[in-house]
Amino acid sequence: QIAKALTGLTVVATASRDETRDWCLRMGADHTIDHRQPLKPQLDALGLRPRYVAGLTATEQHYDAIIDLIQPRGTIALIDDPMTLDALKLKSKALTLHFEFMFARAMHDAPDITAQHDLLNRVSELVDLGRIVTTANSDGGTINAANLRAAHAQQESGRAIGKTVLAGFE
Repeated sequence: QIAKALTGLTVVATASRDETRDWCLRMGADHTIDHRQPLKPQLDALGLRPRYVAGLTATEQHYDAIIDLIQPRGTIALIDDPMTLDALKLKSKALTLHFEFMFARAMHDAPDITAQHDLLNRVSELVDLGRIVTTANSDGGTINAANLRAAHAQQESGRAIGKTVLAGFE
């Protein structure tokens, strides 16, 4: 949603089921491709060759495919936690690998620590304007051991859509 709201980029999301494809399109994606199938042929069929790729989950599983499909001198940005990535694979295309971690500034007393404040204010403006909407899609109830286990199982199933919210304590 943020990429669509703040850039002129064509946004392609990955989804493997009808309900997740529909969700991605409702959230602002221009296209979806199936992450369970080879990625590059699907992008080729759309006539797209990305310059930017955001790895939000399972980057390690799709790393080679991402390198194959991205333009030379492109940028890969990650928020997940791949255990190992071979940086040498980026060299022949002169690719840039960028990690984002929302607590990095605070944990390391970065000189631009107030940038997080500015970013969150900008997101709240987009919400107020209706340009982005919540991704909360499931009410997991109050916070307790059983509900935490159920929410975790839902996420691990690979079939969750959006965020599951647990709120309040019993």
